Amino acid sequence: MSKLALVAALEREIAPLVKNWTRTRRDYQGRTFSFFEHDNVVAVCGGVGVEAARRAAEAVIALYHPTRLHSVGFAGALLPGMHVGDIFSPSVAIDARDGSRLQLEGGEGTLVTFMAVADAEQKSRLAAAYGARAVDMEAAAVAAAARVHGITFGATKVISDGLDFDIPGMSRFINSEGQFRTANFVLFATLRPWLWKPVATLAGNSRKAGQALSSHLERFCRDMATPENSGAVAVPAEASPARGTE
Repeated sequence: MSKLALVAALEREIAPLVKNWTRTRRDYQGRTFSFFEHDNVVAVCGGVGVEAARRAAEAVIALYHPTRLHSVGFAGALLPGMHVGDIFSPSVAIDARDGSRLQLEGGEGTLVTFMAVADAEQKSRLAAAYGARAVDMEAAAVAAAARVHGITFGATKVISDGLDFDIPGMSRFINSEGQFRTANFVLFATLRPWLWKPVATLAGNSRKAGQALSSHLERFCRDMATPENSGAVAVPAEASPARGTE
């Protein structure tokens, strides 16, 4: 039974949170998704980018009928005061594709969803253009799915890379399904010694960010389970056609 659905990009973003949850593989519209179930919460890791996030959001809505959809995962800092491991719950989510904005309850500051991995130069441009605190690649798509289905939406992100952190060309290692081709990236970096230090930093930052996010989400899920926040609980359903647009 699920009333809260967490939509992340990659499992490593929430691995400490879901390590003891029940993993279930279910099909939806020709794709197989791994869901992590615990009490009245379900999490899905749909892949990097807006299309992967949209597909994952539609799948979890169709299969579990949650009453709240929450975009979670890593984000890049757009302000010098944002540090790795900082938790960020925005009050505004912006889609950089069309500039559309969604006001969120609670939270503070702006999150912008961009279509590629933002390097240091792009981060500076996004900060200037949108006055945002952080950038991700999925939240706007999850928000759009929630809006289509009339579901409450929220977002919780953790800073995984600072404003000046930059590894060139990372977007090329994300395939059409939104999966990061780790082996290809490792080979690419191994042949370029000048990348060894930033790649090691990236790995350490990811571990720190994943732990911080999972600790925060564990408390968040526990709070959502309290009687005053319990709300309606939905029963998982068989796959049905998405009610949104393709």
